[in-house]
Amino acid sequence: MLADCHPLRVLLRTFAGWASREQQRAIDYLIEENRVLKEQLGGRRLRLTDDQRRRLAAKGKALGRSLLGRVATVVMPDTIQRWHQRLIAAKWTFKNVPSAGAVARRQVRMLVIRMAKENPSWGHERIVGEVEVLGHQISRSTVARVLKENGIRPAHRCPSSWGAFIEATWGENAAADFFTTEVWTPRGLTTFYTLFVIDLASRRVHIAGTTVALGEAFMGQMARNLTDVIDGFLRTHRKLIIDRDSNFGGSFCAKLARAGGDTVRIQPSAPNCNAYAERFVRSIKEDCLRKMIFFGEDSLRRAIREYVARYSQERPH
Repeated sequence: MLADCHPLRVLLRTFAGWASREQQRAIDYLIEENRVLKEQLGGRRLRLTDDQRRRLAAKGKALGRSLLGRVATVVMPDTIQRWHQRLIAAKWTFKNVPSAGAVARRQVRMLVIRMAKENPSWGHERIVGEVEVLGHQISRSTVARVLKENGIRPAHRCPSSWGAFIEATWGENAAADFFTTEVWTPRGLTTFYTLFVIDLASRRVHIAGTTVALGEAFMGQMARNLTDVIDGFLRTHRKLIIDRDSNFGGSFCAKLARAGGDTVRIQPSAPNCNAYAERFVRSIKEDCLRKMIFFGEDSLRRAIREYVARYSQERPH
């Protein structure tokens, strides 16, 4: 009896009872506050995020069903228990891992699609044979179904086209064209001609030269510069797409041919066949040249140089 009346134990019991009453008051306040907030919603359903559900489920499970029934006001105790069961189920649910056979079939499908796109003249039987050479077995009907699902037409419906030529030689193609600019000089308003070359794969633009007098001498020098073995823009290209402008004369084409290149002339009145070069002309005129008044050749060259740097390095294509 005397041990139970020890002053320290009495003090601890008193403090524990006081702390418990304080916690109960805090809990009662929070419960009432939640009721008030719920009344403010006016009967509307409270929408919780998945993260909020997980947090309530974790805390609610620790309280137990009985205590949870007294303190839960935002959602029903059964709802919190159901959320907890979903957390357990999600923890032990393993993602489906594709089998080796499924991976192999997907690889074969990608192989068929690639073969058909890179070789538009190949028929179904040819693709079947090429796939078998690589060690995969596939039927003609499967090839036909894969091509149909991916919107690839059969070979007998794929005639040779300009688009097929561009795609087949994509990394080797460049295009050339001119654009003109009116510049104020001591002689008055003067027309300057600018020759440029654009790499179709990267949209990188190279300004070959600007002049007021086009001719054999100028075009011959441009051909030599473009095919220079050290820093010529066309040294890595095999084909140059040009229009039927008379300035692309025989000497220009001849110099490119001697350097190992080839020129492809588009059909008359067919600007779409040189669409990338035509689009660059439109871009530089709309974004730069038509918004400025040039006084002297230096101002024109500086504007073109800065625009081309932005077009090739910063502008999205």
